[in-house]
Amino acid sequence: MIQAPLLGGLFIGILSALPVISWGNCCCLWIVSGGALAAYLDQQNDQRPTTIGRGAFNGFMAGIIGAFVWLVVSIGLDIVLAPIRERIAQELIRVARDMPPDARAALESIGSSSPVGYAFNFFLLLCAGGIFSTLGGMLGATLFRNDVPPALGGPIAPPPLPPM
Repeated sequence: MIQAPLLGGLFIGILSALPVISWGNCCCLWIVSGGALAAYLDQQNDQRPTTIGRGAFNGFMAGIIGAFVWLVVSIGLDIVLAPIRERIAQELIRVARDMPPDARAALESIGSSSPVGYAFNFFLLLCAGGIFSTLGGMLGATLFRNDVPPALGGPIAPPPLPPM
């Protein structure tokens, strides 16, 4: 039961923490997709059709797990990428001598991450993940149903084998 929300949360957290790929969350793309993924995986693990309520629960759990995964992955990535960012910022400052003081101050603060920033982003992702991944789970439960009749495109049961 926890495997589907865990994988959906990993999807949300990892894609939300990656530097350029995280821009997909400007419209909550990874959050909604992670909720839908959790509902889809839960439907695949169980032979019963997934209800909208169960999809919403799986999506909600994926959003909460995703926020915690994001926190761990983003701290790890910041530790690894901080020296590279600082080197790039120092090179930009060295090359652009006629840079305005405000831009210079912004470049000098690029490599630093504050605990307040982590806490704010974690709280934001926790709230957005709780809301939008729930919607994604509901959407996934309605889209990925496994009880569709064959006349509407559902799976066709194979004919029985002849007796031997």
